[in-house]
Order: sequence, then structure tokens, then C-alpha cells
Amino acid sequence: MDPSLEGRTAAPFTMVVELGKISEFARATKSTNPDYAGGPGDHPVSPGTFLASAGFWQGPEHSPLAGVELNWHRILHGEQEFTFHGPPPRAGDVLTGVSRIDRVYEKAGKRGGAMNFAETVTEFRNAAGELVAESRGTMIETSQAAS
Repeated sequence: MDPSLEGRTAAPFTMVVELGKISEFARATKSTNPDYAGGPGDHPVSPGTFLASAGFWQGPEHSPLAGVELNWHRILHGEQEFTFHGPPPRAGDVLTGVSRIDRVYEKAGKRGGAMNFAETVTEFRNAAGELVAESRGTMIETSQAAS
């Protein structure tokens, strides 16, 4: 991957934090935390990793890697972390996300061949434009198939 991609930003996307999706996410992760439960009209808080579901709100134009040639058979999800700049989003919040490539680098693999890393950051802002959370992900493209 080309280091000149650093700083490349994608088109913004809108994500509605839905009550039903918070409940589904909590159940899928086997959480029994009552803070994630609620009924119609309630605004429960979203689980800490809920923003991983932002991918369902994004099309290809929302990825800073759009148009970059990658061998998707050799892609690994290396890491994901979330930073909150206040309380996590609640049901009913409408967030605007913007993703960018923060860092591109290469390392030698243990079994030979290079590994290309791309660290992406997605910033989530509320309706007032305030930074609510950031998601940082690391994608790895291996140069050869695992044996």
C-alpha cells in the first residue's frame, strides 16, 4: 500500500443509533447489562463496541480505501479500538461519521513476505457537530497466502 494514501478522507455517512439495533447488538454479544435495555420511547446507551456496526451504514464511497487495489483474499482485521469523548451514543442519536487513512506502513512477516498495514480512523459527530467518539481500525494485507 502506498504511504501517500495517508490523510485520504472518504465521504461522510449518517448513522442512526436505533433502539432495536442496540438491543440486538447487546444480545449478539451476550450482554445482560440493563443499561442497554429499553422499550419504545427509551434512550438506552449503546454498548462500547456498538460503533463497529457503522459498516452497515457505509457504502463504498464512505471508505478511504475505495479505489485502492487490494487482494481481499489476503486481508486480515488486525485491531479495533474505540475512544469516547463523553458518554457513548444513545438510542435516537444521529451521528455523522467520516473515515480517513491515518497511517500506512509495511512490516516483514514471520513466515516471509511483507505485510502492509493501513490504520483508519472514523470520527463520529453528533447533530451539534461535537466529536462523540473515534474508531481506529488496523487492516493488514499479507503478501502471500498462509500455509
